[in-house]
Amino acid sequence: MACCCSADENERHKHKPRTPEQVKALVTRLNRIEGQICGIKKMIEENRYCPDVLIQVSSVQASLNSFNKELLSAHIKSCVVDDIREGNDAVVDELCELLKKTMK
Repeated sequence: MACCCSADENERHKHKPRTPEQVKALVTRLNRIEGQICGIKKMIEENRYCPDVLIQVSSVQASLNSFNKELLSAHIKSCVVDDIREGNDAVVDELCELLKKTMK
């Protein structure tokens, strides 16, 4: 399997081939989060009590954090490990930068 660090010379973005099962699982999580967001929007339109809305926002943040953890874990177990095995130690610096950006 090609690593996410494989990039076509004509493209600016790196790509990560995923199995149909991986795509389905990630999209299912995102669809659930999208539903939560729509629920919050409806709460605002219905003038619901602020603390109730804030609790739902907190739930969405937790869902997004869970999604990030799952994706990061897959990235480390495949892309990062594969690159290190191939002698590309620069992937460690890339991972450190990624962690700085995502752990705010």
